[in-house]
Amino acid sequence: MLIDIGVNLSNSRFDKDIEQVIERAQTAGIERLILTGTSVEESQAVVALCERFESQFPGMLWATAGIHPHDAKTLSPPNLSEIRQLASHQSVVAIGETGLDFHRLLSTEKQQEKSFEAHIELAIELNMPLFLHERDAAPRQIQVLQSYRDDICNGVIHCFTGDKKTLFRYLDMDLHIGITGWICDERRGQELQKIVKNIPLNRLMIETDAPYLTPRTMPYKPKNGRNEPAFLEHVLYGIASARGENIDDIASATTTTATSFFNFKK
Repeated sequence: MLIDIGVNLSNSRFDKDIEQVIERAQTAGIERLILTGTSVEESQAVVALCERFESQFPGMLWATAGIHPHDAKTLSPPNLSEIRQLASHQSVVAIGETGLDFHRLLSTEKQQEKSFEAHIELAIELNMPLFLHERDAAPRQIQVLQSYRDDICNGVIHCFTGDKKTLFRYLDMDLHIGITGWICDERRGQELQKIVKNIPLNRLMIETDAPYLTPRTMPYKPKNGRNEPAFLEHVLYGIASARGENIDDIASATTTTATSFFNFKK
């Protein structure tokens, strides 16, 4: 059984067949899906999906609540209050997606830092783990996290794509690392393939980030190019191959790690 720690199931690309997507994930041995909240609206939407499918797929869907750095400019007292309220829902297991993204700067660096710190402080207040995003902003993100690290109960760098130095700095802060289909990309994933062996199994988790990052190692790729949780095993294969380790061992370890991190009952 596997746990997909990052799925954008509220994305419109799943609107027409969302029930079938969940069914295929279940058939593929995915025990739990954690749906990513990226704005107030999307956080509300993923919580609603958890409620909608709880009777049909009991204990399978969970969620995060937060505002993605792209949308940091939308941070306001009412919006932060709504995230706090959503965090009390029984399906919400982490605060985020939050962090810094200096690649596209859809919100300014200042706006992102303000939102990031507000999310960190909320996670500390609620004693909840952080679901973290970072792109082209590692030095500043690490600096911010270090100033709060003693008070943060836990955090995972979701969809890690950085270099060895960045990886070690995150690990030195006792953070967890989420790996996606990026590791299956022969063009962009070469550095990740080299360094993934340095992640201790008790810090490693796996995710699809669906509908994005469809594994390029799939023998039969979907015609619409859409990634989905049922494809998580290809991320697992990519990690096991790069580490030179047994697939079953990686599967068991990442599930155990995610179960502990998100405080799921075994």
